[in-house]
Order: sequence, then C-alpha cells, then structure tokens
Amino acid sequence: MTRRLRRKVAKKGKDDTVSLSYLEIEVDNLGLQRNGVVDWINLPDDTVIQLFSCLNYRDRASLSSTCKTWRFLGSSQCLWSSLDLRAHKFDAATATLLASRCVNLQKLRFRGAESADAIINLQAKSLREISGDYCRKITDATLSVIVARHEALESLQLGPDFCERITGDAIKATALCCPKLKKLRLSGIKDVYADAINALAKHCPNLVDIGFLDCRNVDESALGNVLSVRFLTVAGTSNMNWDLVSHLWHKLPKLIGLDVSRTDIGSDAVSRLLSSSQSLKILCTINCTVLEQDPSISTTKTNGKVLLTLFSDIFRELSSLFAKTSNKESNVFLDWRCSKNRDKNLNEIMTWLEWVLSHTLLRIAESNPQGLDEFWLKQGAALLLSLMQSSQEDVQERAATGLATFVVIDDENASIDRGRAEAVMRDGGIRLLLNLANSWREGLQSEAAKALANLSVNANVAKAVAEEGGINILAGLARSMNKLVAEEAAGGLWNLSVGEEHKAAIAEAGGVKALVDLIFKWSSGGDGVLERAAGALANLAADDKCSIEVAGAGGVHALVMLARNCKFEGVQEQAARALANLASHGDSNSNNAAVGQEAGALEALVQLTRSPNEGVRQEAAGALWNLSFDDRNREAIAAGGGVEALVTLAQSCSNASPGLQERAAGALWGLSVSEANSIAIGREGGVAPLIALARSDAEDVHETAAGALWNLAFNHSNALRIVEEGGVPALVHLCSSSLSKMARFMAALALAYMFDGSRIDEFAPMSSSSESTSKSVSLDGARRMALKHIEAFIRTFSSPQAFAAAAASSAQAALAQVTEKARIQEAGHLRCSGAEIGRFISMLRNSSSILKACAAFALLQFTIPGGRHSVHHASLMQGGGAARVLRAAAAAATSPIEAKIFAKIVLRNLEHHQVETSI
Repeated sequence: MTRRLRRKVAKKGKDDTVSLSYLEIEVDNLGLQRNGVVDWINLPDDTVIQLFSCLNYRDRASLSSTCKTWRFLGSSQCLWSSLDLRAHKFDAATATLLASRCVNLQKLRFRGAESADAIINLQAKSLREISGDYCRKITDATLSVIVARHEALESLQLGPDFCERITGDAIKATALCCPKLKKLRLSGIKDVYADAINALAKHCPNLVDIGFLDCRNVDESALGNVLSVRFLTVAGTSNMNWDLVSHLWHKLPKLIGLDVSRTDIGSDAVSRLLSSSQSLKILCTINCTVLEQDPSISTTKTNGKVLLTLFSDIFRELSSLFAKTSNKESNVFLDWRCSKNRDKNLNEIMTWLEWVLSHTLLRIAESNPQGLDEFWLKQGAALLLSLMQSSQEDVQERAATGLATFVVIDDENASIDRGRAEAVMRDGGIRLLLNLANSWREGLQSEAAKALANLSVNANVAKAVAEEGGINILAGLARSMNKLVAEEAAGGLWNLSVGEEHKAAIAEAGGVKALVDLIFKWSSGGDGVLERAAGALANLAADDKCSIEVAGAGGVHALVMLARNCKFEGVQEQAARALANLASHGDSNSNNAAVGQEAGALEALVQLTRSPNEGVRQEAAGALWNLSFDDRNREAIAAGGGVEALVTLAQSCSNASPGLQERAAGALWGLSVSEANSIAIGREGGVAPLIALARSDAEDVHETAAGALWNLAFNHSNALRIVEEGGVPALVHLCSSSLSKMARFMAALALAYMFDGSRIDEFAPMSSSSESTSKSVSLDGARRMALKHIEAFIRTFSSPQAFAAAAASSAQAALAQVTEKARIQEAGHLRCSGAEIGRFISMLRNSSSILKACAAFALLQFTIPGGRHSVHHASLMQGGGAARVLRAAAAAATSPIEAKIFAKIVLRNLEHHQVETSI
C-alpha cells in the first residue's frame, strides 16, 4: 500500500483501552502486591488458571515449566479442552510434546497441511470438533487418517479456502469412521459424488448441518437422501440442477435453513422451494445474479418463510422470525443475543445464519462485484459489524476480515472506498474493532488489526482510530510473538504513520522500538511483517524527531540488514525508502553519516539499483541521492561502483516512471558535485541519458536532470560531450519552456558554463580541416542559441520600473523590490563550491553582457539572506577580490542594467552577512 504520515495522542479516561494480549486481572484487591510488585508465588490457583487460559498453547506450556505448582496447574484439563494451533508452527514433534496434556481435548483449530499431518500425534481420541483453514494441500490420505483416529468427532469444518486435493473418497471415509458426526462443512471440493453423500446419510444419523461451499459438482439427488439435515448450504457451488433440487429438497422433512447464495438459482426454483417445503423457515439467496435480474422475484410469495436477497432488508426480514418484535428496524442479532428467554430452535437458526452470512459477505467482499455500493452502505457494513459481536469466534474473525476486504477498491494501489470506510466509522465500527484487537484471542487480534490497517488508509478513519486509543493498541500488538498479529499491527502503524499528526503518537506509544524489534525478530521467513515494519519506519523516518528515534532504536542496522540480505522485493523497496528518509535530514541530525558508515549500506543500495523491480530501483536511487549530500558518502558511493550503476540506471529508465527518472538523475546530480565523479560520469556515458531525461514531461525530472548537467558542464570535456550529444537544444528548451523555475535556472547556468569563454573546441579530438570548420560553425551556432535563451530567461525576472528605480537610487527598498521579483525560493537550497563561486565571479568580467547578467543573477540567488547556504556562499566571496569585481560590474558603463542592479544587490547581501557574522 502507498503510505506517508500523522499525529494524535489517544485520550485518557474510563474507556481507555490497553495494549495487552491477555485479560486484565485485578490483583491489587487480593492483597498480593508488595511495594508495587505482584507476589506471583502466592496467587490463588483459580487466578493462575484464569491467567493460563488467556495464553496460547506455547506460552502456556512455557509458563508451566517455571515451577512445580504452575506445572501442576498448567496441566489442568480445563485449560486443554480447546486448542488453537494456527498462530505458530505445529508439527509432529510439537504434537508429541503436547500429547500428555490433550487426553481430554474437545475442540481443535489448525492451519495448513503440516499441522493437519501432525494432529494424530496429539492422541486426542475424545476430540469432538476440528476446524482448519489454509487447506489447499491437505489430501484424502491425511483427512482419512484424522477421521479414523477420532471416531467421536461431531464437527468437521475445512475452509473457507478451497480444499483442492480432497475428494468424495475422504468424505466417504469420514462417514464410515465418525458415526456421531453432526456438522460437516467443506469448501472447494471438486466433486462430491453420490456414494460419498449416501454414506453420510447411512452412517451419520445425527448429521444436521451440511455445507458444501464453492464446490464444482455436488450430487443433488443424493443430498435429498440425507433426511436428518436441518441446515444445508451449497453457497457458491456451480453446476447445480436447480429444477431437480426444487423437486427433491423440499421433501427433506427436517430442513429449516437452506443457503444457495452466490449460485445461479432462478426464481422458479426459489418459488417451488418456498411453496412446497413444509419445514423450511429461511432461504438465503444473497448475490444470486440470475435471481436478482428477474423482476418477478419481488412478487414471489414466501408463504410465511424468510427469503434473504441482496436487495431485501435483511434485518427487517429476519425480525419476522421473532414472534414478539416491536421494532422491525432493530438489529435482530443484537436483540437475540440480549434476549433472556431464548427459543432453542431459534438459537440454532440464528447461530447458523451468523455463520452463513459471515461466509457469504466475506466471499462477496473478496470478489468485489460492481453495483453493490448501495448494499454495503445501507446494510452490508452494519451486518458485518453486527456479526463481529457474535459469540462464535470464527464468525467474528470472518466479519473482521470482511470489513478489511470490502473497503478495498484497488489493493495494488492502496485505494479504498471512502464512503464504505466512513460508514464503518459512523456505525461504531472503530470501537468494535479495537475491542477485538484488544482481546486475548490471537485470531481476533490479527483480523481486527488487518481491518484497522485497511480502514486507516482513509484520513478521517485514521483520526478516529488514533482518538479511540488505537495507536497504543496497535503498538502493543506489534510486540506480539504471533507473527500474524505482529504483521497486521505493523500494517496498521504503517497506514497511520502516513499522517504527520500520528507520528509522534506512534513514537510515544513505543511503536518505533516495536517496529525495529520486529525486523530482528522475523529477519528470516517473515516477508509480510518485514515489509510492513520497514514501511512504517520509512514513514516515521521522514519526521526529523522520529528519525532520530529510529536510529537510536537500532533502525539503521536493521534496515541495512534488510537491504543487504532480504530477497523479497517489497521488503527491499521499503528498506531502501526508509534509509532514504533517514538520510534526508543531513542539516539537522547525523543520520545521513550514520547510514553511510553502517557496514555494507552503500554497497547494498548500489546493488539494489540493479534490481528488476522498478520500485526497488527508485527507492535505492533516492537513498543514494540523499546520502550523496555527505562528502564522505559521496566518495564511498563512487568507490563502491555507484557511478557505473547509476549511469546504467539512467540509461535504462527512459520509459520508466517519473519517480525513478527523478531519482536516477538526482543521484547522478549528487555524485557530480565532486569533480572526479563528474569526470567519471561523463566517461561512463552519463551525458546522453541525462539529456534524454531533460526532455521528460515531468517538472521534477527537469530539475534533477538540469542540476546534473549543470554540474557536469563545469568540466570542459563534459561540456563538449553535452554539445556533441545534442544537449544544447534540450537545455535551451528547459531554459525557455519548463514550468519549474529551478529547472530553467539550472539549465541557464549549465549553458553559461558551456559558453563562458572556455574554448571547448580545444578539447575535441583532432579531425580534418573540413570537419574542424563544421564543428566550429556548429559550436558558434550553439553558443548564439544558448546566449539568446539565457538572456530571455534573465529578463523574465526583471521589471523595467523596478530596475529604473534601483538604478536611480540604491535605497534598500528599491533593491528589495528587485530582489523579490528575481528570487527563486528553491535556489536557496543549492550549495556551491569555492571553484563554482569563483567561476561566476570570473564570468562577471566576461565580454558577453548576457553572461555578466547571468553570473550576477546566480550570485544574487546564492547570497539572499535566509537561504540555507547563503552564509557559506558569502564566506567564499569575502576574500579573493570578489567584492571588487562586483563593484566594477555594478559601476561599468558597458554592463547591462541587469548585471549592474544584481551586482549591487549581491554587494548588499555580502554586507548583511558580514554584519550578521560580526554580531
């Protein structure tokens, strides 16, 4: 995502949230504090067990090893009835170590094929529920072994990602091995054939909840044989024969809820199911394109049943399930959860509805079909927020993921829908997400942090997150030992740090240290977390104070390590960008020098300019550009192959983005400050690509290309190369046509260097007489063209009236008026060497009145009080007779009026700086 910068300190108060990943327990009231320190040894057993229950299984096992008492308490069966393995690597060796604690394990959540293979090593024969995600590589063999070892299994859920390698054979094995099965939900099975479904009907008499989601083929007839089913979803499943479905499934005697969302069901099948089924109470047909395009659906008789479509009022429709509902516009999920007297059947329906709606809304958000803005704004966002308050953890997670997803328009360019994001904020979504992020459940922390990160791309939402205390929470989560949690929290800090008003708050919350620590903690195998951490640090480093804190926390070493060792292009790009920002404060702190002195930093950045990824090349060139402002860095970059690499980069970026072009030319501009580097750039072929970049349409590229050519033109050999490569017309075009004053100024100075009286033709190779004549004519024509446009450029900054007043009187007011008209604000940032200042002084003696005016104009820009380097330039001019030459130029009868007035102003500037220095 594109990130930049902001600041706001979270409010303190009774609703403050804290950044702990565990439940707070009041120990002070237990009398267990001594001098402010908790007496952990004497905590009551139930308090210790409560603490243990808030930890993931790895931390729980580690804490149990501290003493015999905690080892005994940590083995309590109540702590090991449920196990979530998703947060950390889980393999056979880990499973074997945990086996002794998992004798009575009832519920298990896992992630990925390796974890699935290791489940049997837990030897948890009493296991009742298994839920897994990232299941694409799980095979029939693995699933068959799992179900064979867990005959007491009552619930099996795999998804929402597709189970591409699981077939009907594994489903059949599940039916044969797990006769107590009540719930089976599988996603992305290619073919659920009749024998597998019939096996479920025959061997699993208690199977009441079936879900075959996003499957390619499901045997409709066989599903009609599962007479025990009460809730059935085939959402997203293709190749369904809906005519057959409508004639068979209405006969299912216990079917209460049917979900056919995201399918191609038509209105005839819907009408037949609603009219024929005696038991059916709710039919979900959300995002069924064929149905929604049929105008007759609006008049379909539901026969007292609930029909949910994309454009129906879902909250209102669901309220009809409740016999006593006074407010048809209320949030039925919230009312149901708060109800004291719950109906058992209604509880089953609402629990199932939460699950199917969370799944369907997430799938719709992922596919992001056109034309759904009204749905999301009117009820989609509210539905997701309501589902986030479910008692089902997987529903909460999916709802939070849905919020993170549905706001995104273009993930590649970090673009989100403003209306959707602010709808979440208006409906209280920020507080709900922060509460989930502050939960001790790591799955919820991760998904809530992801949603907060995406929503915070919107400036208004970012402000709300900060005001609600979100920065402290995310900074705390960034310290998590769970990589997924830390990654999403770092992403949140990355987006929040886009705004200036949030940067200081992130630093105050300990975010800088947490982000640097993440790089060291996950230096290998954590591309996602490393990119987000480096991106956040890059934003923070753009602030002067935060950049000092980044360096103080070890950020320079961490970022250089990434630039040197990480092979992931996203990480390389953000690391280079962070180093560029750290090096951008050369006048206010020592980070520029610190980056250059870090072992391998400059070599790594030079190497990254050769990356196949344009973003990496751009940020590496930008870093080298900033670093080249330091004299030692400039020479070290050149010694490390920087000249050759950057010339090659400039040669290859004629069709690249303006950002890359600007930085490639800028880095060469920075290196060319040194005369030796300038000569090397010319020798390596750097003139031609810089001339090509000078013809760019982008103003920023104009400036850097003109700056580099200005420096190169100081050397006579390079000046000749510029002429020979067709650089004069390019510079003339910049001087006369660029919208950038700085580009026009530096193009004029480059032309002045080239034709200030030095005979560049003497540096051309020896040639025949006819060739020499042609070259002389060519150079003379180029000189006339250059002088003509330099003169036109100077005159754009002159006012005849102001000049006349200044000529008649040397009063401060008259000269100030000319200065104000002539001043180029950005020129005050340029720093010239003694040799360059000396050349402009010499140019004041030139026979050309145009070059005299140009030299005086340049010296005026460099000495205006308040300029970053004006004192430096004035000190260079104090000796060597500069003042005498300036007075001569100001008084000479042959000097043009521009040269006279500008020379007077420069003399006044020198007097001002002399007085300032003496004070």
